[in-house]
Amino acid sequence: VYRGKAVSVKREVVQLPYGKRIYREVVIHRGASAIIPLKSDNEIIFVKQYRHPIGETILEIPAGTLKPGEDPEECARRELEEETGYRAGELTHLITIYPSPGYSSEKLYIYLAKNLKRGAQSLELDEDISVISMSLEEALKAIESGRIRDAKTIAGVLYYSAFVNSRL
Repeated sequence: VYRGKAVSVKREVVQLPYGKRIYREVVIHRGASAIIPLKSDNEIIFVKQYRHPIGETILEIPAGTLKPGEDPEECARRELEEETGYRAGELTHLITIYPSPGYSSEKLYIYLAKNLKRGAQSLELDEDISVISMSLEEALKAIESGRIRDAKTIAGVLYYSAFVNSRL
């Protein structure tokens, strides 16, 4: 139906287990990596950027789409440095999620970045990103209050808080 630079859309006939045939429009996506960058044991780096589809500037963890043939970890390292100017000394895969499995094939790999080294932000021409740091406690309050509404950010921060930070 449509083939773009970032996504493609296909219309497929699906045979359901009980025999009925239905049509589905599916967004084909290469996948993406997202990163929870820790400046210290309790300080997370976020990016603030305008998102045209929702018409708002929002707080998110750094993330980006995989280039063709790119490994998710390579993507995470690249996007972290491009968007924040930080390089990860240590990068650990936390969880892989499907952000919108009802209509999209996108697979999102979430990483934890530690031992950060300051470099230089290298934004793409269409990016205008501010870098903001906050403690885990502040981030959890921002999620609770609705100030952070991005799904990957909520999933990543809550996963980190529940399963990683609690074990430190």
